[in-house]
Amino acid sequence: MMILASPIYFPGLGIEINPSNIAFSIGGHNFYWYGIIIAAGFLLAALYGMKRAEQFGLTQDNIIDILICAVPSAIIGARAYYCIFNWAEYAENPISVLYIWNGGLAIYGAIIAAIISVVVYAKVKKINPGTILDLGSLGMLIGQMIGRWGNFINREAHGVECTNFLRMGLMNASDRWVFYHPTFLYESLWNLVGFVLLHFFSKKYRKFDGQIFLMYMCWYGFGRGLIEGLRTDSLYFMGTGLRISQFLGYAFFVVCLVVLFIKLVFKDNDPADMQVWKYNHPVAENAAETVDSETDTDEDNKGEDHERNSD
Repeated sequence: MMILASPIYFPGLGIEINPSNIAFSIGGHNFYWYGIIIAAGFLLAALYGMKRAEQFGLTQDNIIDILICAVPSAIIGARAYYCIFNWAEYAENPISVLYIWNGGLAIYGAIIAAIISVVVYAKVKKINPGTILDLGSLGMLIGQMIGRWGNFINREAHGVECTNFLRMGLMNASDRWVFYHPTFLYESLWNLVGFVLLHFFSKKYRKFDGQIFLMYMCWYGFGRGLIEGLRTDSLYFMGTGLRISQFLGYAFFVVCLVVLFIKLVFKDNDPADMQVWKYNHPVAENAAETVDSETDTDEDNKGEDHERNSD
């Protein structure tokens, strides 16, 4: 990747900076801010998950296992999603698909791949996948909030030209300032607000496993739908003018809002069904399983006795 030299100017804030996209070099190999920022977001999200694991009925070992499974899947999914819908950029040099440090990760690809890996892991470990998705969605907000600043360093993922207070100026080929919507900043702030709200909500008001995840998808989907409409680098459905991320954002918002409404209004959400209750009451849970097992055995024995009497 070339060193980016265009200064970045926020006239409304009185800020002008010109950061290099290369953080440092070792042995002739460049280390880019984009990758470092993404890694920092991942690390903070992981630490948050470890800190709150027991509050969701999970162990820290669960969190480590989930990270080992979900993170590689999310990176592959994010890259695959971006490259599939932007294949013209890689057609002449397919190996460049692997150059993720140059940017080009799509969050919806990461979410889809991570959900699949979480469901598989939860099935193997006999854990409610909604529990993992609840805690994971809070971590996602942390990662997304921080990761968007990698787009800032790369001077990418900005919006159309504008004149508002937060406008971001970049130099064009004629050394003239052109001002754009800083959509990376909008999304970072949107995710920050979402994280704060869901963090405190999850401490006292979570009614069922999966609720925070559904709320996250509503919050992020609606915000992404709005912000995506301002961007100049959107991925489109092939041969159409329909922005993929905008469509998915609004679609996820509507679907998850409906599911959330049904679960809260028409379902009986028993706290004893939640993973955290089972984690905090293992004796009661084991006793319930023993009673169920004995009941099944008694019924089987009665059936056998009845067959003998019939004979």
